[in-house]
Amino acid sequence: MNNACEKNTTLDRFLSQCQRRHEATGELTRVINQVALVGKIISGSIRRAALEGRLGLTGKENVQGEEVKKLDKIGNDLFVQSFEYVDLIAALVSEELERPLILSSPDRPGKYVVLIDPVDGSSNLDVNGVIGSIFSIQSLRGTVEESILRPGTEQVAAGYIMYGPASQFVFTTGEGVHRFVLDEEIGEFVLDRCGLRMPGRGATFCCNIGNYGRWTGPPRAYVDALIAGRQGSYSLRYTGALVADLHQILQRGGIYLYPEDEKRPEGKLRLLYECAPVAMLVEQAGGGATTGKRRVLEIEPAGIHQRIPFAVGSLAEIRAYEKAYGRINEIGKEGTK
Repeated sequence: MNNACEKNTTLDRFLSQCQRRHEATGELTRVINQVALVGKIISGSIRRAALEGRLGLTGKENVQGEEVKKLDKIGNDLFVQSFEYVDLIAALVSEELERPLILSSPDRPGKYVVLIDPVDGSSNLDVNGVIGSIFSIQSLRGTVEESILRPGTEQVAAGYIMYGPASQFVFTTGEGVHRFVLDEEIGEFVLDRCGLRMPGRGATFCCNIGNYGRWTGPPRAYVDALIAGRQGSYSLRYTGALVADLHQILQRGGIYLYPEDEKRPEGKLRLLYECAPVAMLVEQAGGGATTGKRRVLEIEPAGIHQRIPFAVGSLAEIRAYEKAYGRINEIGKEGTK
């Protein structure tokens, strides 16, 4: 095991050692460290949210017609403020912004585009539940729009921050998945697990079962089989926060699904800053991500807020899920590319 993977190595040291090993410029290291910095600030804000009146709604809607929680706005503002003065960032895409925030200029062209869901599952905060942030980093190639609307296979890094009993930073740069825990005493993320691998099969499924009556046939048939025990013995878990459910699946295996339904035929989750980064992480950990009909990382985005049906998890569960859609045994080949 190399020195970067020593237990309790700080995130900055880990990234610096990886940078030296690859003789890299350190530019991506700066961007990832900046994401982690925002995560530390949000983690602190969450602990004080109830005392400082940061729970509940702002009374406004975002560009997608969703009610904006106070913490959604705070999280978005923190990411914007954090990246405005980072000369490497050409643009920021956020769930809370209608259009990309262009940060580059002729004097400061930038090298990366950062795409974020600033606060995933923000309604959980009202009941002291787990929430998170999801991020994706793309290289600037051509125009900002061309750089944003690229398939997930072209991401240079992806990850999430989970704010729970312990705040955890989980990310990949295409060389495995690494998990860091925020040490409150020193104010640093420290390495907890290097090269995280998820089980090939699990015993957990995560979904909003309340939507079952509106689902199309394939996801209903798949979940029916799980409940009936035809796929083995499974337990239902669902928190209402993608990050929290994903974190459990990564450790224990299983599947998370949010399929298309009568109300949302295109799906609910956003491709660029929710599904694609999650898919990259899970594939790097040995799992797969699918719409039911195709590999998520191969989808060519049509817009920055595009939604898709989504399922992510261990290969055994993803293969069975795709089989319900009539797509047999393809995800295993694609998911390991």
